[in-house]
Amino acid sequence: MRLRAAGVLPRAAAWAIDFVLRMAVIWVFSILLVLLGDLGLALYLILLFALFWLYPVLFEVLNDGQTPGKRALGLRVVNANGTPVGWVPSIVRNLMRTVDMLPLFYGFGLVAGLIDRNSRRFGDMVADTLVVHLDNPHGHSSAPDVPAVQSPLSLPAADQGAIVAFAERARQLTPERQQELANLLQPLTQARGAVAVQRLLGMASSFLGRQ
Repeated sequence: MRLRAAGVLPRAAAWAIDFVLRMAVIWVFSILLVLLGDLGLALYLILLFALFWLYPVLFEVLNDGQTPGKRALGLRVVNANGTPVGWVPSIVRNLMRTVDMLPLFYGFGLVAGLIDRNSRRFGDMVADTLVVHLDNPHGHSSAPDVPAVQSPLSLPAADQGAIVAFAERARQLTPERQQELANLLQPLTQARGAVAVQRLLGMASSFLGRQ
């Protein structure tokens, strides 16, 4: 049960969609702002900053990891363990675009994406994030929404991601198969059977930031 990392081509296509949308907004507002003289120029510069730096961060954090371009391509930004991306990772990965864009046309980012097995650009490597394909059409975690349960152990990111993946696929498994898998983690859940399954689902809710 693994996250399906998006390759260079779908990521580039999503970026292109976002770029066209931002250019359209700039074009429309530039026509209006030119009538305001110096004030219009100041507002235009603020608009440029917002569209090229705030746009991706706000969409990634407040829209479940998806800019309009990523939503159109069925992609999503997540932390490396599969949990929703937060403010700091999103800001870091987007600030690092200044490196990925060098020397021209995202040259460093393209090379990094082709070399890395998860197609990560440098921004994703530094922020420990991934761009992944969505397994469901709505772009939200399909893990059952159950009350969060805190893990009694401090788990590494990979183990947290595995538990979230189990929860997201729980509905596709028979109760017997769910319990069989949950019983493998008895040292973590301190339970067996249906109780162990519920505790794992609760831990997944906790890792996903639910209450």
